[in-house]
Amino acid sequence: MAVNLIILAAGQGTRMNSERPKVLHEIAAAPLVVHAMKSGAALGPDRTVVVAGVGAEAVENAVLDHDPDTITVRQMEQLGTAHAVLQARDALADATGPAIVLYGDTPFITSETLEKMVGALKTHAVVVLGFEPADPSRYGRLVMDGPILTRIVEYKDADDTTRAIGLCNSGVVAAETALLMDLVAQVGTNNASGEYYLTDIVEIAAARGLTSTVVICPEEETLGINTRAQLIAAESLFQSRARKTAIDDGVTLIAPDTVHFAHDTVIGRDAIIEQNVVFGPGVTIESGARIRAFSHIEGAHVSRGAIVGPFARLRPGAELAEDVHIGNFVEVKNAIVDEGAKINHLTYIGDADIGAKTNIGAGTITCNYDGVFKHRTKIGKSVFVGSNTMLVAPVSLGDNSMTASGSVITRDVPAGDLGIGRSRQENKAGFAVKLFDMLRARKAAKAKGR
Repeated sequence: MAVNLIILAAGQGTRMNSERPKVLHEIAAAPLVVHAMKSGAALGPDRTVVVAGVGAEAVENAVLDHDPDTITVRQMEQLGTAHAVLQARDALADATGPAIVLYGDTPFITSETLEKMVGALKTHAVVVLGFEPADPSRYGRLVMDGPILTRIVEYKDADDTTRAIGLCNSGVVAAETALLMDLVAQVGTNNASGEYYLTDIVEIAAARGLTSTVVICPEEETLGINTRAQLIAAESLFQSRARKTAIDDGVTLIAPDTVHFAHDTVIGRDAIIEQNVVFGPGVTIESGARIRAFSHIEGAHVSRGAIVGPFARLRPGAELAEDVHIGNFVEVKNAIVDEGAKINHLTYIGDADIGAKTNIGAGTITCNYDGVFKHRTKIGKSVFVGSNTMLVAPVSLGDNSMTASGSVITRDVPAGDLGIGRSRQENKAGFAVKLFDMLRARKAAKAKGR
């Protein structure tokens, strides 16, 4: 069955106290609106429509960066949730199947919950997602008559009896796409806020003889982000979930509370993650790899048996083959490191290809940037790069070649050759003693003249 998503992302979020639109604040290195998109993406939607408003261009850019097939529309005036949904009408004019209304600031609704809502549409025209919070405070209430939802009452419009109801409205709604658009077009503004409330569609549907019902989910799924404090709480919740999932999948986390995941981190079974490791977006760690303490990894792929760290940094485009060793204070960016290669100490490898079983000595740098362009370094198989070698790209080292420690390599080194790029050393007999005597004499004269 085709499903369509409508994600409302038009509000400013004034309680964030930020110039950035609320839905662009991040959890696990992804904007809130992206989390909402991912919640619905598991259903394989036919169309996803994001309704932008405040900061529309920035919101649209973030949405399209995540999924270029998403349709974006704009709500030029923020006149309420029903009005926002109505902005998607043209984009869904010929769409079939159910539509689900989600919110760009509500990142934790699960695909299982959304599937239950779609399933409930087999017997009801409108399905609303409800929850029972520990503190109902300002939430709208769901008024039930057995399994039938008769109406949704916003808190400010509710009397004391209605406010005593514990079942609350999340705002998430599902209905057949054409019916949803027909219902929201009939919503008026007869309420305390003078806005077009999406919640009014329940009573409009009932007046047509159509029934509505409620699917109930855990409170944490409905967590909306309106303040910085809630953003922090949401980050903590995401990390707790991600750590539990990793452990359940067979990943060893030495100190789970110190490991931070991105929204799309993938780690294979029997991988070992030591303490204080941070994953940025776009990371895949294969089974059996080990990430040692205090490493930062982003946009990288680490293969089976590889060891990274401690204190290592993998930047976007780092591709490590099986059994690669990346050691302390090593940075790798946009580089392919083949099987069994070792880069163990104090080294920068950027825009490079490193052959299998090559050893990169301490203090090596690929000098990849000339101030305007980036250039690539190519190092063959079983190469030995001496410590403190500067490889001035573009340059290549052939298989089984070697560089002398302290060299500046500016020309290609053929296979099997030794490249030496340093000045000849000269020793001046007795000069060290003479130099120190002269310097000490100057120091004493200077002190005496004070």
